Amino acid sequence: MTVQLGEGIETIETGGVIELHLDRPDKKNALTATMYRTMTAALGEAMERADVDAVLIAGKGGDFCAGNDLKDFQSGPEGGSAAFDFVRAIATFEKPIVVAVQGLAVGVGTTMLLHCDLVYAAPDARFLTPFVNLGLVPEAASSLLAPMRMGHAKAAQMLLLGEPMDAESADKAGLVTAIVPADQLLAHARAKAAALAAKPPQALAQTRRLMKGDLAPIKARMDEESRLFRECMQSAEAREAFTAFFEKRPPIFRREGKP
Repeated sequence: MTVQLGEGIETIETGGVIELHLDRPDKKNALTATMYRTMTAALGEAMERADVDAVLIAGKGGDFCAGNDLKDFQSGPEGGSAAFDFVRAIATFEKPIVVAVQGLAVGVGTTMLLHCDLVYAAPDARFLTPFVNLGLVPEAASSLLAPMRMGHAKAAQMLLLGEPMDAESADKAGLVTAIVPADQLLAHARAKAAALAAKPPQALAQTRRLMKGDLAPIKARMDEESRLFRECMQSAEAREAFTAFFEKRPPIFRREGKP
């Protein structure tokens, strides 16, 4: 059964799996506050339903997710609140999450993957976390989880330099489960989600909970990131970075003591 939950999100339900498809391909599936709220609500419903055993997240078109829609994000505090609510929901979700990634995975399009269980990437997948470039700090506890997952040096390449990571590098770094040909990506992810849904649910849930471990440090880091992120959004650096982005020019960051 296919349902359009709201602007930009389509769901498909089959065999104990709920699929959430980012459906804004003309904007490279950039996320708006409405889309965040819709996905958060969908995860909440999936958590409550005994007939849902797993969730699959995918993007329509040539890209998985271009991160936040910056115009929507700048329009008011709702965008930030909706984004932080979503990453907390995905971090605390208690059922398996499978993701299919093609093309661009920018910002939250990458950081959300750190909370998912099986991540399959097409060969053209590109993972990019340009928070510092925008005068911001990372979110989704990625400042904690990325160094833990891939080591400080690789995490610094992504979070400090803001350099993209290709699918092969992401596979070697442990960010993705496997690389799958683009024409087989969604079918492969669906098969793995169905395989999870067929497992003994209590044993699966308990094993996943053991693997995830204590979520308290992750929640605490999310809270810290959220506070700093909101502070950064009001900074001169962020204003210049966003202005330069929309004007399609390099930003100019003034150092203290310089005119």
